[in-house]
Amino acid sequence: MLDRHGRPCMPCHPARARQLLRRHRARVHRLAPFVIRLVDREATATQRVGLGIDPGSKATGLALFRLERTASGDWRHVLVGLELHHRSALIHKRLGQRAAYRRRRRSANLRYRAPRFDNRTRKPGWLAPSLFSRVQHIETWTRRLAGWAPVGGVDLELVRFDLQQMETPEITGVAYQHGTLFGFELREYLLQKWGRQCAYCDTENVPLNLDHIVSRSRGGSDRVSNLTLACVPCNQAKGSQAVEAFLAHDPRRLARVLTQAKAPLRDAAAVNSTRWAVKRRLEARGLPVACWSGGRIKWNRSRLAVAKSHVADAAACGGLAGLEGWGLAPLVTIATGRGTHQRTRPDAFGFPRLALPRTKAVHGFITGDLVCATVPAGKQAGVHTGRVAVRSTGSFRVGTADGIHWKHCRRLQRADGYATTHGGTPLLPVLKDREERREDLVKFERTDRFKADWQRLVPGEQARFRGAVRRFHAAAVAYRRDPRAGWPDSLRVRPMTSAPGVWEMTWSFAGPDGRATFEWIDAGGEPAVRWRRLGGHTIFRDP
Repeated sequence: MLDRHGRPCMPCHPARARQLLRRHRARVHRLAPFVIRLVDREATATQRVGLGIDPGSKATGLALFRLERTASGDWRHVLVGLELHHRSALIHKRLGQRAAYRRRRRSANLRYRAPRFDNRTRKPGWLAPSLFSRVQHIETWTRRLAGWAPVGGVDLELVRFDLQQMETPEITGVAYQHGTLFGFELREYLLQKWGRQCAYCDTENVPLNLDHIVSRSRGGSDRVSNLTLACVPCNQAKGSQAVEAFLAHDPRRLARVLTQAKAPLRDAAAVNSTRWAVKRRLEARGLPVACWSGGRIKWNRSRLAVAKSHVADAAACGGLAGLEGWGLAPLVTIATGRGTHQRTRPDAFGFPRLALPRTKAVHGFITGDLVCATVPAGKQAGVHTGRVAVRSTGSFRVGTADGIHWKHCRRLQRADGYATTHGGTPLLPVLKDREERREDLVKFERTDRFKADWQRLVPGEQARFRGAVRRFHAAAVAYRRDPRAGWPDSLRVRPMTSAPGVWEMTWSFAGPDGRATFEWIDAGGEPAVRWRRLGGHTIFRDP
């Protein structure tokens, strides 16, 4: 939201924005994402607002949050989440095509040209175009968000993957390897590499163990190329067998596992190549930039029971005591580009196929503009809103509707190289129906003391406990089927030695610590959970 002079104000609720527009106290400044400009107010004192950035090779997460200072530290309230999809792969493909076209022309004309790459010089800090586009995308949206909201600082994930540590885990000292973040860098990379599922049975949403493809008893190493993810049953069934013997019944899966294990660290290398360029670009904007590692972010998500996503990583980037509002569906922004300078379209062999017009604008419209077309009659009669693709004939395509005359179109927003849509994947998992809920949750009941303890929690602690319970029930289903199944790393679940039959669960590692006690009971012939106490460490005196 902007004031009457175009200066950023605190973001408001959508209902408040509709009210201001209805009372003619604001004007629409931008549609996607939706920004309004006040006409009767100037920017006053604002609250503390921060921006978290989680750079990725294919997509980058950005989270705009409000900071609230508490006794335990800064709490973050997510205001806007943005998932930015890069176009690096398309740039790389088109550069390769251009090189192939030029190579064919040189060989077809039989014209010898001395090599030029030996005497070319590149500026310090040069990046390949496919990598440099990532830096520009992040800088663009950081500048835009800082212009629409009073951003006071940026939390940036600077070091996502330590390639040397993944290749040689023993390269660093014991003090760092066995610290709080021990193993998080390697585990996070393996989760992304293997799609967060078991490599041997494709099982998802269960505890996954690190498995050596060539077991250590057979001379296997701890290099990342020898590690994969396996569920508990597959890990125990494989044991120290050779992977060729374990997957002898499925040759296709065996070939896929061996091929994927040797895949290069392309995505990790791309992120590491651009991280310093992103930092320098953001600092040049005059914003204070705090840098954090991927291991610290995963540790924050684990202790706060936050689901994995690009926006969630951006919101959990930095030092924070709590996180709220991470269940909002983010905006999805796709980098589409602004067209091409090439005015001749070649075929698959590089020969000219189509000549484009000299100018990109047709009747004042450019491909990528957001337009609203009102067609009074005909096959496409009705109102169509979306991105437009122009033609010299004046027959445009708006969204999925084709053959719309340009006179029926009205531009809502000029093309800026990005396509933004609302309603991305929510950060908070939501069960679709009751049958799915029955399968994913175990039965439970609460004691009167537990209900009284619940009323004494503050809203932020109640939200953290709800998130922990979702993770607890998913693991409890696996434990109910197989008691040897493990519990999530973000929850410390174990039997109490001072009270036989009672279990304890640590659902928050931020001060004050969150503890809960429960016991297993029988409900209609099925194991169920009875929650007994909830609170801090003091509940262990009488669990």
